Amino acid sequence: MQRPNGYDEVKVGGGYIPPQVGGHKMTIKQVVETQSKTGKSMIVVLFDFAPDDVQPGFFADEFAKDIRPEKKWPHAGTAYILSEDQDGKCSKKLKSFITSFESSNNCEALWGDKFAAQFKGKKIGGVFGEVENEYNGKISMRHELRWFCSLDRVDGATVPDPKYLNGSTPATNVNNSNNDGFMKVPAGQEEIPWG
Repeated sequence: MQRPNGYDEVKVGGGYIPPQVGGHKMTIKQVVETQSKTGKSMIVVLFDFAPDDVQPGFFADEFAKDIRPEKKWPHAGTAYILSEDQDGKCSKKLKSFITSFESSNNCEALWGDKFAAQFKGKKIGGVFGEVENEYNGKISMRHELRWFCSLDRVDGATVPDPKYLNGSTPATNVNNSNNDGFMKVPAGQEEIPWG
């Protein structure tokens, strides 16, 4: 067999390591003010793990490896934050982002025309956890940002419980046994553990 064209450029499959769950030190790459699909005011925050984090430059590496013609910053390195809740008040996610930014950088956020520009290159903390997702009919668990925090809370951050679609729990986590170790069987059914 002859060496196929483009052999050196093809990525080897199966080597993906996701972001670790728990606290991360992060650098904000960009903040963009925009609107949601329903026309609500929001910001999009692009971030990467900081040089002093356990996985430095994680999302920049993923972006560099992306061979698609119209590549985008990785989904797990992006946060979408609505500015208002359904009652028209400041959303908890926005307040959490701003207060975490202020605490991490010992500053006060500036409101107005230059709001988005002030974040670029600044540090912030974040806590990652497992989140159940559905894509093209397949359900999988991903490691995603669950919330922002100040840098001083990163090292002691508790790993959050997994977040499941529609608040449900997967069948694999259902406990079907009694304290005596025997399986609970609904009335009217027989459960034979063999054959």
